[in-house]
Amino acid sequence: MSNLLSTVQHGLNPTPPRIVLNGVPGVGKSTFAANAPAPIFIQTEDGLGQIDTSKFPVATKFQQVLDQLDAIRDEKHDFGTVVIDSLDRLETLIWDKVCDDFHCKAIEKADGGYGKGYVYALQEWRKVLGKIDEIRSKREMMAILISHAKTVTVVDPELASYDTWTLALDKRAMNLIHGWADAILFASFRARIDADTGKARPLGAEGGDRILRAVGGPAVLAKNRYGFPDTMPLDWKAVEKVLMPQD
Repeated sequence: MSNLLSTVQHGLNPTPPRIVLNGVPGVGKSTFAANAPAPIFIQTEDGLGQIDTSKFPVATKFQQVLDQLDAIRDEKHDFGTVVIDSLDRLETLIWDKVCDDFHCKAIEKADGGYGKGYVYALQEWRKVLGKIDEIRSKREMMAILISHAKTVTVVDPELASYDTWTLALDKRAMNLIHGWADAILFASFRARIDADTGKARPLGAEGGDRILRAVGGPAVLAKNRYGFPDTMPLDWKAVEKVLMPQD
């Protein structure tokens, strides 16, 4: 006789968060991640020279990223957060790997074309996300994955078409990561529209206040499972207050 009811779980089961940080150029995405608990950066681009943090050398091959993730999972250390900076450059390394596998110069040509290269790329993405989940389980580390942003035009059959900020990734990879992540946060400068010029002007000192949006809408891709407010400062302490509330 089946005894499946004995496997039913009750109550909360908190696990380290999986955060994707998406944002406009120069807003401070890497600085935000560097203030998370004991971070270790996996670099796929060279942009941390002015940030005092722990980091691997810049990965120039996809296998190096996998090896670095394995080291974080298996070797002795005291790091608390694994950071990948950035996802869009990692996607380039994945596409290069697929092209090498099929001896072609463009992912569109892999295995005869017809979009097959992107399917193979998804397999590599699943390896990355799977290793991060292993790190979360074995080492109880949180993950922050940084992405640049791009605008895409959304065609809505009921409304006028509109532009929205989203991850600067192929849509297949973006959909995979969107489903996997516990939170997708969008970082930008707070601004208002000038009534005379119709252009956005930053609000706040030194070029504008930097904010995080945690709830999605027509303008941005965002989501969260933690009850974050719609907007909050681009400051790890603001996120930490929700993730790790003090009694």
